Amino acid sequence: MENHDEELRVQERFSALYVRDFRIFWIGQIISFSGTWMQSVAQGWLVYSLTKSPFFLGLVATMASIPVLLFTLVGGVVADRVGKRGLLIVTQMLSMLPALLLGILTEFKVITVEQIMVIAFFLGTVNAFDVPARQSFLSEMVRKGHLMNAIALNSAAFNGARIVGPVIAGIAIAAVGVAACFYINSASFLAAIIALLMIKGRREEVPQGGQVRSRKISVSIVWKDVSEGLRFVRNDRDIFRIMFLVATFSLFGIPFVTFLPVFAQDILKVGPRGLGFLAGASGVGSLTAALFIAFVGDIERKGRFMAVAGSVFCVSLAGFSFSKNFDISSLMLVFVGWGVVSFLAVANSFIQLATPDVLRGRVMSVYTLVFLGVAPLGSSLMGALAHFTGTPLAVFIGAIVCFVSVISLTGHLKKLAR
Repeated sequence: MENHDEELRVQERFSALYVRDFRIFWIGQIISFSGTWMQSVAQGWLVYSLTKSPFFLGLVATMASIPVLLFTLVGGVVADRVGKRGLLIVTQMLSMLPALLLGILTEFKVITVEQIMVIAFFLGTVNAFDVPARQSFLSEMVRKGHLMNAIALNSAAFNGARIVGPVIAGIAIAAVGVAACFYINSASFLAAIIALLMIKGRREEVPQGGQVRSRKISVSIVWKDVSEGLRFVRNDRDIFRIMFLVATFSLFGIPFVTFLPVFAQDILKVGPRGLGFLAGASGVGSLTAALFIAFVGDIERKGRFMAVAGSVFCVSLAGFSFSKNFDISSLMLVFVGWGVVSFLAVANSFIQLATPDVLRGRVMSVYTLVFLGVAPLGSSLMGALAHFTGTPLAVFIGAIVCFVSVISLTGHLKKLAR
């Protein structure tokens, strides 16, 4: 009877919230993500205030992403071989430290852009292990019938925080200074840690053949496991094409977030409050997309939906790049947020559902690599391009490159099975 009731809940809206562990995890993530977005806005404002250079904005983003490029595949192996909940508790505790240090250095007015880059590198290293574990941990809390709903709700938490966090950050920066945002973010990780400690842990994944994977990790085991995950992605043509589009967006499209302080201060001239509302506008679109997918429960024609969502992202980003009106820019960012999150949420769920349990941590580490790991190249490339061509033209060129990639793969995406 209990199994029957659980299967019925798959058909209900927001079905993953019926699962106790996921519900607790989700609430903790909302609080933690809000602090993370506050720090993101505050750090961007701080870097631009210190340097007045879009190049340094890109460089700091690069330092945060290089560790993901270097270590995330190892993070996927660790996620598949050790308890994901314990690993996440460790990464959340470590994530508190750089936020606290940024707050102290900023408050005492001894902060430098070099210090920010070192701190960003440390946090990026933690994220290289945190993100693959967090992505694959969802499937340990919910059954496959709830997985897409859980992914969408997790995205909704992230993007709901993307609305709240930047707006609070903009107000806090103007009222009490940048350091407060860093302190609040450091404290917000406590919510995620408490939630993880409350989770009972429904099950531990058992791979093919019913044998529990050894937790022993060595260089040879890491190399073998990484190769196995990469080989699976390479051989599955649908997953490979989706990964290619995610990488293209990360290289040329998503770096627009790094340059929002330039648009806020130099182009739209709206100051830190305006910066918070610009970031929040993108969050409104992102949250709308995530809630829509969570409400629908499943997208039948995933490939077609990804093609439409990717196109909306590119066209809206091109429109934002040359807008000099704050209201129009905000509206464009709503569609930018809707397009990119709609694409990424469905892409994420398609990849996870198409991946065997035993490989999921490693495959999601490849997803993390192409989503976050290539960002150092994207941030540096777009930062250098913005330095020579101006920020609006650089963002426009990035949008066009992404649009061409979507159009070139539209035919293949439309053929994807449910």
